[in-house]
Amino acid sequence: MTMTTAATARSVRRADDTGLDVVTGAFSYSGRAIAARLLSAGRALRTLTAHPERAAPDSQVEIRGLDFDDPIALVESLRGATTLYNTYWVRFPYGRQDYGRAVVNSRTLFQAARRAGVRRIVHISITHPSVESPFGYFRGKALAERALAEAEVPFAIVRPATLFGRDGVLLNNIAWLLRRLPVFAVGGRGRYHVRPIHVDDLARLCVDLGRTEDDRVVDAVGPERPAFIDLVRAIRDAVDSQARIVPVPGAVISPLSRALGLVLHDVLLTGEEHRAMADGLADTDGPATGERRLSAWLAEHGPTLGTTYANEIDRHFRRRVPPRY
Repeated sequence: MTMTTAATARSVRRADDTGLDVVTGAFSYSGRAIAARLLSAGRALRTLTAHPERAAPDSQVEIRGLDFDDPIALVESLRGATTLYNTYWVRFPYGRQDYGRAVVNSRTLFQAARRAGVRRIVHISITHPSVESPFGYFRGKALAERALAEAEVPFAIVRPATLFGRDGVLLNNIAWLLRRLPVFAVGGRGRYHVRPIHVDDLARLCVDLGRTEDDRVVDAVGPERPAFIDLVRAIRDAVDSQARIVPVPGAVISPLSRALGLVLHDVLLTGEEHRAMADGLADTDGPATGERRLSAWLAEHGPTLGTTYANEIDRHFRRRVPPRY
């Protein structure tokens, strides 16, 4: 675990064990896991979301809109909350959404939380963010962290590399491709490592940090760090695929992904995502902060992993049921 403390005060748990919390995107992937953990702890929960249609009929979550163009409404939606758990971001530019806009929106949200009297913000970032990064995603995440610090609300920043578990996209879609294609291409030798964390471990870490008072930055990583090519092999074995795994020049991965994306009406893997992973940005050297082992999870869920395709654009930008390929 990589941890820095921006305040000199020793971390202590807050005395209040009940109250109202807010999660951005409580019906999304990581947001849903955080919401479930908060509800199980007896917290009243409100979400700010652009997808209210995703709520279950018996949902215990109070729903408010997530409209960054209406900061007054944001303040009112955050008023009365003890902690804001922020999962908002964009994985890739799409339509009017890009990393620059995501930074501006994040700043608007953090300032609204300050004005509403929110006492703590737990913010999900990424491993190795840097304002000097050549990758827009990592540069934007660093700027969002800066905006959080400037809001002057006590905070915890949680930095996962990649997630697995529940209905995650990355491993599922690798499995989907391995089930259907005779060949799976891996950029370069594929020896770059990843540190996946189970989404429920991420949720536990976020909620635990929500109960502390000092400023923290924590890497959210699991106990295993396979090389990417070994991860693909493990998924192939788990789903009983016969696909050949073929190393190709890294420059080939982006056009291959774009071609498949055109067929699937989705974005499988951006060029930046591949280059960042190949540069080691999905790996860390610190101890694990997650407990669940990826290998054990694959062994358990292999029979169902990748049986349907998870469309990222449908999940985040289209308000309809994703197609089942």
